[in-house]
Amino acid sequence: MKTLRFAQIALLAAVVLFLLLVVFNNLTDYGSNLKFVEHVLTMDSTFPGNAGLWRALNQPWMHRAFYFMIIFWEALTALIMAIGVWRMWQTRQAPRVAWGLAKSLGTLGLTLSMLQWSVFFLSVGGEWFLMWQSKVWNGQEAAFRNFAIMGITLIILHLRDPDETGG
Repeated sequence: MKTLRFAQIALLAAVVLFLLLVVFNNLTDYGSNLKFVEHVLTMDSTFPGNAGLWRALNQPWMHRAFYFMIIFWEALTALIMAIGVWRMWQTRQAPRVAWGLAKSLGTLGLTLSMLQWSVFFLSVGGEWFLMWQSKVWNGQEAAFRNFAIMGITLIILHLRDPDETGG
């Protein structure tokens, strides 16, 4: 097997493992992680009296709905990428066209994951609910780190084998 293809499979598999652990932690420590969502959505640790407090969501059902959506999205992207890893493993010796098609689910899963960290956490949480103002309930650094991991993996996934000449 070509080294780059192995690296692409291994890195995508590592992302799957990471996301499965995130889902596992969100489910097994549901209450702690729900508290994070509650504090962000209620905006109770943003700057006192800031002009954006009208955006706060104080209904517990909305907190649970947001949290469910986060966990579902993480699980879905992990599943898509896991299937992608399997397809890539199966076609690791295949010609370039088949290999490229096998990488499509990895591309989809990584893109969906990047959208989660960018839209849900950095944009909605960070800017709409002003999470950046909180010293305790601020997940922007972790969200950016996760976004970067997914993005770097996506870039590596699309590197062309250096010795490919076609076929």
